[in-house]
Amino acid sequence: MVSKEQLEQNERNSLATYAVKSADSTGRKYEEKSGSTRLNFQKDKDRVIHCKAFRRLDEKTQVFIAGSGDHYRTRLTHTIEVSQIARDLARRLGLNEDLCEVIALAHDLGHPPFGHGGEDALDQMMRKYGGTFEHNEQSRRIVEVLEKRYPNFDGLNLTHEVLDGLIKHQTAFDQAGKKFEKAAHLEAQVVNIADEIAYTNHDMDDGLRSGLISVDGLKVFKIWQLAEEVVRKEYDLILDADVFIARVISTIISLMIEDLCLQTTKNLEEFKIESVEDVKNFEGVLASFSNEMKEMVAELRNFLFNNFYMNPEINSLVTKGQVMIKKLFEFYMAHPNAFPMEKFLRDEEGIEVAVKDYIAGMTDGFLTSEFEKHIV
Repeated sequence: MVSKEQLEQNERNSLATYAVKSADSTGRKYEEKSGSTRLNFQKDKDRVIHCKAFRRLDEKTQVFIAGSGDHYRTRLTHTIEVSQIARDLARRLGLNEDLCEVIALAHDLGHPPFGHGGEDALDQMMRKYGGTFEHNEQSRRIVEVLEKRYPNFDGLNLTHEVLDGLIKHQTAFDQAGKKFEKAAHLEAQVVNIADEIAYTNHDMDDGLRSGLISVDGLKVFKIWQLAEEVVRKEYDLILDADVFIARVISTIISLMIEDLCLQTTKNLEEFKIESVEDVKNFEGVLASFSNEMKEMVAELRNFLFNNFYMNPEINSLVTKGQVMIKKLFEFYMAHPNAFPMEKFLRDEEGIEVAVKDYIAGMTDGFLTSEFEKHIV
């Protein structure tokens, strides 16, 4: 059997000098007895997969409300796709795959029901009581406070490197433009991009499946044209429309991954990045697309925003979810005995925080049933 020490040595031998090594982790908030045969970030990954918040992602909105269709993405399948892409990127760049994977698996644990619409609704309610709601902060709160799996501490007691990756998760839709005192390690930066690659492509796929957008509408974009050209060269003729779409979108993912790896490698060489500290002290982002790819992705994302995310068919369901969240929030504030407050109320925190935590953890279906039980 390969020992933990051998696995740690394998990392030192195989990973890049700027990759985070498991043996170099700065540890956890609560000291634990050593003796596990698993690496630090491997243990973190296992803890996330086995927590209740991870299982609830299966019935939370990605774009379509959970249960809208058997083949549309949910928040859980989105998370799995981010994890797969993040591991691929990490392997190509010589980074720590386990660290990338656990950040990817945990990055949306704090997402409330009904997607970003639900997030906006909870933020509006919290602001009435002097607080805020942001799902990345909630993800960290879940793994640090709300999950209860151990007798001697709250949360999952994940490593500081994982927590850092969660709080510094940034995409075009998540904490865009927010400045941090120190940059995230490269593994966290890679997960940020993996998230964008995943949702851009699977949302495009879901949009086509739903009929809310069309192939003809996408053919005007350069990245679709490049991918379609590759597909037609590889296959003489694809008669099945679904197969054709699958191959083109798969190729777009490959083009984005390849571009990211090439540009990130150039950035690391140009700025002489040789260590984890070099990464953290660098003022800017090292894991990035080329300027050409940035432009292609941006125009595709704008198209999806205007023609898919803002489509009335999608928006009406999200708006309905927002109304339910707001009304249920006010109901719990007025009737705190109507929810398990004792499990959520903590010292020096108001009831509104307990209500926020309870609602944020709900699935789409459970929120709807609670609304029908107490409001309708």
